[in-house]
Amino acid sequence: MMKEAESLFSLKNKVVVVTGATGILGEAFINGLNSAGATIVVIGRNEEVAKQRAAEVTNAGGKAIYIIADVLNEQDLLDANARIITEFGRIDALVNAAGGNVAEAVIQPGSDVFDLNVNALKQAFDLNLFGTIMPTQIFGKEIAKNGGSIVNISSVSATQALTRVLGYSLAKSAIESYTKWMAVELANRYDDKIRMNAIVPGFFITNQNRALLTNEDGTLTARGQSIIAKTPFKRFGEPAELIGALVYLLSDASKFVNGENIKVDGGFTAFSGV
Repeated sequence: MMKEAESLFSLKNKVVVVTGATGILGEAFINGLNSAGATIVVIGRNEEVAKQRAAEVTNAGGKAIYIIADVLNEQDLLDANARIITEFGRIDALVNAAGGNVAEAVIQPGSDVFDLNVNALKQAFDLNLFGTIMPTQIFGKEIAKNGGSIVNISSVSATQALTRVLGYSLAKSAIESYTKWMAVELANRYDDKIRMNAIVPGFFITNQNRALLTNEDGTLTARGQSIIAKTPFKRFGEPAELIGALVYLLSDASKFVNGENIKVDGGFTAFSGV
């Protein structure tokens, strides 16, 4: 008999690792996972914020620990994995939320397009792509033992050219390719035990893009205005509006969903602008 809807979307007794958990989107993810009953491992580099977010979960009656780790440092990830297994004995899911833009990799309007900061572009690429691949390599082995789900974070910039954010766009395009490739390879080796999908957010105000989209007084920059004009909902997204897609992809409700990139963008990619 098919599970009732509530249990179908439940994450009760599932140990979910969230990288980039100290960011703005990471905060929404943690809140949503807690509401769905998950046991949460908060991973980030900001100890004060990580500690606070884990405490908020436990104070609300949930289960959470925090671990300080750099997603580009293999030893950090191995140490984190050992701690999680000691604490909980298993990992059921991974949310690769670490990423974002690098200020030096943003192309300025008046700059020479043939004089790019290549090192900064590589840094943005590494942070987003390899900051997704490396945690998957470490935590994915544990997930494969009992089965589960991995969710990556892409961007609308993966499929539509957005001016100025070249390094970020390259990395997110690669993440979508990696999501499909890895989903197929995992299925070939583990059948339907472990799956990988990605969420494709539209425009949400974060610490990395705030200066690009808003002025100091809170009004929109010309870029911010252009984005709103091309978003049929005529607003930016709220971080909490990503929770539904995340819980769906981590829960048994999506057991036959694999290699998909699910857009949560207010219609941005559907709209031609006309």
